[in-house]
Amino acid sequence: IIRSADFSLINLECALTYHEKEWEKTPKVFFYKADPGPAMVALNEANISCTCLANNHTLDFQEDGLVDTIRYLDDAGICRVGAGMNIEEAGAPVFRDVGEVTVGLVAFTNNEPAFAATEDSPGVNYVPLYLGLGALGPIRDAIKRAKRLSDLVIVSVHWSPNMAFYPSLDFRLAAHAMVDAGADVIHGHSAHNFQGVELYRGKPIMYSTGDFIDDYAIDPIYRNDWSFIFILNLDGNSIESIDLIPVHLSYTETNLATGREFIEIAERMENLSEEFGTRVVLSKNKLTIPIMEERAAGTI
Repeated sequence: IIRSADFSLINLECALTYHEKEWEKTPKVFFYKADPGPAMVALNEANISCTCLANNHTLDFQEDGLVDTIRYLDDAGICRVGAGMNIEEAGAPVFRDVGEVTVGLVAFTNNEPAFAATEDSPGVNYVPLYLGLGALGPIRDAIKRAKRLSDLVIVSVHWSPNMAFYPSLDFRLAAHAMVDAGADVIHGHSAHNFQGVELYRGKPIMYSTGDFIDDYAIDPIYRNDWSFIFILNLDGNSIESIDLIPVHLSYTETNLATGREFIEIAERMENLSEEFGTRVVLSKNKLTIPIMEERAAGTI
């Protein structure tokens, strides 16, 4: 499914490196990295187009680990956004032509302030959302720049906390502000379980898209082993609909959900999205959010 997409975006929450020295500047519990050889094979075979590196694990193996990650992705022609060799690069939008549509991407995280890039050191695009909407100034500027130079703007944001069914009011206000600045899609991640989808001014806000491949312990309440493949269907430069294909995660393996599990995953997404007033249509093997249909009916 992913391989057949015209463009695919993931949150890559680890370092691709052989570097062994773990981050020591601030306390950390978990350190994630992948062997660059098989990891790059997997990314290429899945036809991954772009990776968000703005998260709390890309520097788990220090700046050297991030530099390695950037090098491997660049050598493979896989775009990356949200981290770089300095703050200018980490905060800059990136652009990709997808058929006749130019996609602009902006990414940031509110996790791990010590990972923040500076004028002369590599790191992530860190934004202290706890300071309020004023902290979004650089993100608004990046979105507006991306809007001028592209047809569709996606903001990929890694925001805490983990294991939550609903985004905080602060996150909702931040997402709305980003749409007001020109974002067409908000791609959220970090909670590890999926959250509902909101349509704000007709633009989809996916507050948490859940996990896709990992080896985490499974929480029996939040079910971080349940997730979706989120597919944006375009009509020209506009998003016609979003298809959500339920998947089940098992240790480092992901499969399409079936049977009763499919129904339970689908019902949870329907209920969570209904909290935002979003209509989700269930069919045989997927859910659909009919954005253009809702717009034509005047409901969004």
